[in-house]
Amino acid sequence: MRKAAAFGIFALAVLGLLLMPGQAPAAEQYLFKYSNSQTDSHPRSVSMYFFKDLVEEASGGRIKVELYTSGVLGKEEEVLDMVKIGALQGCRGGLFERANKKFLLYTLPFFFDNADQTVKLMRSEFGRKINKDAEKNGFYIPACGVAGGARNITNNLRPITRPEDLKGLKMRTPPIDMTIKTFKALGANPQMVSYTETYMALKSNVVDGQENPFSNTVDMKFYEAQKYLSVVNWQIHPDPFYVNPDWYRKLPDDLKKIFDASAKAAMKFSDTIWLNSEDKYLNFLESKMTTNYLSPEDAASFAQAARPIWQQYVDQGAFTWDEINEAQKIAKGK
Repeated sequence: MRKAAAFGIFALAVLGLLLMPGQAPAAEQYLFKYSNSQTDSHPRSVSMYFFKDLVEEASGGRIKVELYTSGVLGKEEEVLDMVKIGALQGCRGGLFERANKKFLLYTLPFFFDNADQTVKLMRSEFGRKINKDAEKNGFYIPACGVAGGARNITNNLRPITRPEDLKGLKMRTPPIDMTIKTFKALGANPQMVSYTETYMALKSNVVDGQENPFSNTVDMKFYEAQKYLSVVNWQIHPDPFYVNPDWYRKLPDDLKKIFDASAKAAMKFSDTIWLNSEDKYLNFLESKMTTNYLSPEDAASFAQAARPIWQQYVDQGAFTWDEINEAQKIAKGK
């Protein structure tokens, strides 16, 4: 919490530069109702409490933030729909392809060497354009970060050391096209289960396994219903901050600047605490589950088996090979 306080003081100093001297505060207050599925202690939620403190203080209380965590307002797909129609003003979570199919480029299997490369791409002009183009589909996205570190596999039947080990496994997947296609290509049997219902699906053996960053596997206690953890580092998810565009457009210009700056600061804070926590979560999971790591040769076999997925998305028109190559050049500094 000391780190959060220091980060907050710095961010508030930056936000203060946006406030013109002598500016009179408007009487009208703008309510921002927000939801996500993770618990209060999860990095996503912690960063949104940080956002709440930041934007309320910088706006002099003119923006009031109400946070609803732990999925109390509904599943991720329901909450995202609520943001789109204006019943909620904001959320974070999956289903990013509904905002802009180009978000799927971040999720190409075995695309990045590490999450730092993903962050670099997201904060580039390339990433900002992906955020901006989401407005065409009814979402304003002031900032996007990473949804934790790389995603890894847990299951109840066997360690996953090569693609053949996934054959026939009933794998819980989010309702994300890229994930479903990849696990089918690797021989698994994808089962779409909502995030908040995954624990019971694992516990009751409706599904054999699931894939998530270490932080989510700990936060949702999936490890209680799983025996094996396989560190395959197969994918990284983006974490767009979805905002209802009609609500945002009604803000006065000075509050728009404060809101945007607060959102960017909160997302940087989220990336920092989320990625820094992954090793801690991994250590915890290693104490609870049988854990294995891929050899370089086995990792290469996974990447090769999943590579046709890249071409499928080019063929669908989600993005082009030129965009893939540009993104890799930015991310890897080539």
